Amino acid sequence: MEEISLLILGAGWTATFLIPLLQSKKITFAATTTTGRPVADVPTIPFKFDPSAPEDEARSAIASLPRARYILITFPLNDTGPAKLLVEAYTATHLTPTSSSSAAAHTLTPFRFIQLGSSGIWQPGSPYQTTAPNTTNTDPWKTRHSPISTTPRSIAETELLSLGGCVLNLSGLWGGSRSPRNWARRVAHTKELLRGKASLHLIHGLDVARALVAIVEGGEGKWETVGRGQRWMVTDGFVYDWWGMVAGWADGEGGEGEEERARWVWELMREEGIKGLPRSVEVLGRGYDGREFWEALGLVPLEGHAS
Repeated sequence: MEEISLLILGAGWTATFLIPLLQSKKITFAATTTTGRPVADVPTIPFKFDPSAPEDEARSAIASLPRARYILITFPLNDTGPAKLLVEAYTATHLTPTSSSSAAAHTLTPFRFIQLGSSGIWQPGSPYQTTAPNTTNTDPWKTRHSPISTTPRSIAETELLSLGGCVLNLSGLWGGSRSPRNWARRVAHTKELLRGKASLHLIHGLDVARALVAIVEGGEGKWETVGRGQRWMVTDGFVYDWWGMVAGWADGEGGEGEEERARWVWELMREEGIKGLPRSVEVLGRGYDGREFWEALGLVPLEGHAS
């Protein structure tokens, strides 16, 4: 079986940015969806990973996948077990004599697994958090080295890291059909809800795709420094203030409720003693410092200033 460069397990929204970039760079790839539907005008392979299925059934489904140097997992894995099953079953069913000797040299799978996760694991009070936040830490800045919440997803991600995989914890995804401007209708549809909105961290789908391509194109050297066993915080470098964004969207174009929400912002500024926007990270209470990831890749994000 000829080896391709990248296998995308679960081609969804991110793949709509990634696939065109892979095509433009002539990087060989394949992608799966649960139904085999086309994504970015590319046919996909029907595949569903079910860790609760009998092991021989799960292994058979994994064995049918093409052999790839890099395997991107876009769907969440939960708790201990699924990551180990996926990695070990894929390795056992796709090894060749050449890759087998490589595996012996590394004592880990020769295939390079990348898991997409959420940066919410660093966010106190987020829906991803199941443990109490560290109230003794007064530094509002978080990095990839900051403590994370213990969640089903983070447990699975840690297991993948122990197997030599890489985890990219992505901030809020935007671009294409996803617009932060539309989110305000859902998360800040009352003044009191808006009062509680502080910082927001984002990453554009195109920058996610660029980062993934940089890892794939980087080869063994890049994988050993950026990939193997590494968890990264991925943002566009901006700390957005929800109040500032909501106020800035009241541009007279008739967005539903935008003028009213902007009025709430000015009322809240007066009530909370805020003299100008955006509020500082110290006031917002949380800022993500994701510089290390882009420095390690030798890239900069290109799609900041979300709208």
